[in-house]
Amino acid sequence: SQADFIYHCGHNAIRVLRKERLTTMRLCCSSASEDLGCRRGDFSRKHYGSVELLISSDADGAIQRAGRFRVENGSSDETTDYTPGTWRRTDVHLENPEYHTRWFFKYFLGKVHQNYIGTDAEKNPFYLSVVLSDQNNQRVPQYRAILWRKTGTLKISLPYSPTKTLSVKSILSAMNLDRFEKGPREILNPEIQKDLLVLEEQEGSVNFKFGVLYAKDGQLTDDEMFSNETGSQSFDKFLNLLGDTISLQGWAGYRGGLDTKNDTTGMNSIYTVYQGHELMFHVSTMLPYSKENKQQVERKRHIGNDIVTIVFQEGEDASPSFKPSMIRSHFTHIFALVRYNSQNDSYRLKIFSEESVPLFGPPLPSPPVFTDHQEFRDFLLVKLINGEKATLETPTFAQKRQRTLDMLIRSLYQDLIPDLHKNMLNRRSFSDVLPESPKSARKKEEARQAEFVRIGQALKLKTIVRGDAPTSLVTTGLCRKEPWESQSFCSTFPYETVCADSWGQSLLVATEAAGVMMIDDAQVLPPVQVFDKTMVVKQIHVVEPQDLLITRADKGKDARLYVFRLSMLKRGLEERQLVRTKCDSRENKLEKTKGCHLYSINTHHGSELRIVAAIRNKLLLITRKQPRLDGLGTLAAATHSPVDQFQYIREICLCDAPVVMALVDGPTGENDNMICVAYKHQFDLINESTGDAYRLHHVDANRVNFVAAIDVYEDGEAGLLLCYNYICSYKKVCPFNGSTPMIQSNASDLHFSWNQMPNAIVCAFPYILAFTTDSIEIRLVVNGNLVYTAVVPELQLTASRSDIYFVSSAPVNSASNCSSRDTSSQSSPQTPTGYEMPVFPLPLGDGETQCKHIFKIPLSNLVGRSIERPLKSPLVNKVVTGLTAPVGALMQGSSHTLSLSRMEIKEIASRTRKELLGDNFWATS
Repeated sequence: SQADFIYHCGHNAIRVLRKERLTTMRLCCSSASEDLGCRRGDFSRKHYGSVELLISSDADGAIQRAGRFRVENGSSDETTDYTPGTWRRTDVHLENPEYHTRWFFKYFLGKVHQNYIGTDAEKNPFYLSVVLSDQNNQRVPQYRAILWRKTGTLKISLPYSPTKTLSVKSILSAMNLDRFEKGPREILNPEIQKDLLVLEEQEGSVNFKFGVLYAKDGQLTDDEMFSNETGSQSFDKFLNLLGDTISLQGWAGYRGGLDTKNDTTGMNSIYTVYQGHELMFHVSTMLPYSKENKQQVERKRHIGNDIVTIVFQEGEDASPSFKPSMIRSHFTHIFALVRYNSQNDSYRLKIFSEESVPLFGPPLPSPPVFTDHQEFRDFLLVKLINGEKATLETPTFAQKRQRTLDMLIRSLYQDLIPDLHKNMLNRRSFSDVLPESPKSARKKEEARQAEFVRIGQALKLKTIVRGDAPTSLVTTGLCRKEPWESQSFCSTFPYETVCADSWGQSLLVATEAAGVMMIDDAQVLPPVQVFDKTMVVKQIHVVEPQDLLITRADKGKDARLYVFRLSMLKRGLEERQLVRTKCDSRENKLEKTKGCHLYSINTHHGSELRIVAAIRNKLLLITRKQPRLDGLGTLAAATHSPVDQFQYIREICLCDAPVVMALVDGPTGENDNMICVAYKHQFDLINESTGDAYRLHHVDANRVNFVAAIDVYEDGEAGLLLCYNYICSYKKVCPFNGSTPMIQSNASDLHFSWNQMPNAIVCAFPYILAFTTDSIEIRLVVNGNLVYTAVVPELQLTASRSDIYFVSSAPVNSASNCSSRDTSSQSSPQTPTGYEMPVFPLPLGDGETQCKHIFKIPLSNLVGRSIERPLKSPLVNKVVTGLTAPVGALMQGSSHTLSLSRMEIKEIASRTRKELLGDNFWATS
């Protein structure tokens, strides 16, 4: 095999193989990977339906109550013909899963932690809880803090440093709370855990009750639907899919308001447990029926008070179409219309959400027809759970929750005031978190901690027995790969990385100690040095459609931008195998960029590449037109250096040096392109044509850590994701009106908070990923809801233009599975046996270097284009004649299929290898 050939022949064989491969390289002017990268900022909320004014009439022709509902039908017309089973998969995720969001129960309760009380500048009481914990047994110690206020809870994670203590004041400052009416003091009474658990439970129940209403074909009113004494065979089949039939008499589980003693609400019901949630269904045909009561009040009493109701209709062409106005309910906010077609044994789904309900997923597939019943069940239950959670954020529910939270916090504060004179609140108010106790008081402190832990453990056990424990990470189905699952790209990279970018399936990595290295995806060859260490590269962009490599090298006054032709770099590797130096790159300098400390390029550079270089407080705008093509459609002969093709357009002076920049494409591209810059405490928009600056967003915080400004395009209209501190804010950027941009609050604007301060942000619709020092936090772009947090020790994002690459200190067997489901997810959280101190990583010995592990998340998996095959690596082309590709290489070539859904795997498995990989996959580039 090829691997054996390399092993036996040693270094010379590697050189021969490298030369053979490099000499067969050809230049590709476009790639699926590059196109995918350019589309990563495109998204649309239309996937989640559109708001319509719905009106219906009863049997007598009278107009029923009208309402505005967001209608989701999978972008498929009701009368459109469809082929069952042809829909593309939609990733199904529980949003804001309790196992990740109920921090106090999971990380604090039953463990030694500290709680503080204080009042802010407006005299509103608040509580702060702080714990030092270990992230999911990954040996990543960190502080977790919860701030309890009447407006809600704020949760943040802060990195642990053995040499730097963390004060309560600094924690509150990180939460943007710097001014106090009374400084925080520590609460030593262990009973405070019970009160804080009650505060956390105001976020909503972990168990749910859903209504199920059976509707016959042609029924127009809710009286008719509620009066169906029994269902049908198809309805019974649907109920069996939802859950199990249980007897209510003596039922000990979650009852959803049903009578479990005297059978006054029926004898049976439908119940199931889904990913740690107990679900009780209020089924219309199982609730008491009365022949004398036309309105069936007893049934409406339960189903009418459910936030989410399923309406089941038989027949694909059931008439008339259901509308929420058919059901007179002031409480129900979401209706899920399920239509069963017995001819092809399929379900069609349609969702109606009251206008005030925030967007929630998963979006319906197109067409919204399900033939796999298990997939339909997963999709429906997750949609219902996410829908009820979203409804709790509507103004009606949010105001009630805030009033309740305010009342509980003030009541608890009043109860604690008398203890001020009893020294329950001691003067360790700004002490270090979890300080070492003095020797004289150690025994007393240990006794207090033991009692603290005992009471917390008892509360945790009681919550678990009661069935209210947040365990939504429990999975009931087959283990599946999530879209963000990472693949090992290089397991033993010996250098610290500065920045990187993908080139085909290879990765160009800039290092401090070894210059710029190219790593092959197949990992057959060792890293190839492209530039030596005299080129200290700080930023790098590979622009394959324009055959360009753009870098920022050196620092301070010596820093400059360099531009290279990718084809020339390939040729140099092919013919001479020489490593380029800084001296060799003199002709590649963009001279006017001397002293550049930051640059940015436009994301959508199909016709014109735009570069903005920041030199202290000056912006230099540079453009490069698309290279001229010859008659054969290939790049015309060009000069050795591409520098001459760049034009210096103008200089723009700012009031300060920018920290973050992003180029925003205007709708016409004629005098309406913009530059977003971040400095001081603000984000500004700069008109590229005039240089005028306009305030986009002011950051109200004492300290600002700017992270990113990402240009995104919703249905072609420009928007910006502004990321700073723990905040991510979306702003719609309207086009310039004359000389002024229309900057005003928009209904589509949103903001949310990360749990840990990001170092980098990547947007890959429908996901937005935050890369912190030791985790990847994955949320949805449309609503900011959390879907998963992957623990990755010593994390560093290196490239994200196309596929996403990150570096970690973790070995392959742990970090490669960092986004797999928690090993403890198969059961309820265990009650701890005592105070568990985090296990800290061992320091490296003298002279010992730690190899880095590079991982890759295929962008195609995240954005739902898993079947597309990216461009091959510049280093992987033709295999040496007579050699067989090793098994490892074959595995690499087909690894992108591992993240597909079961339906897609079946579809691909039915194809031949020739159809999947192409005729010359291993024979040519």
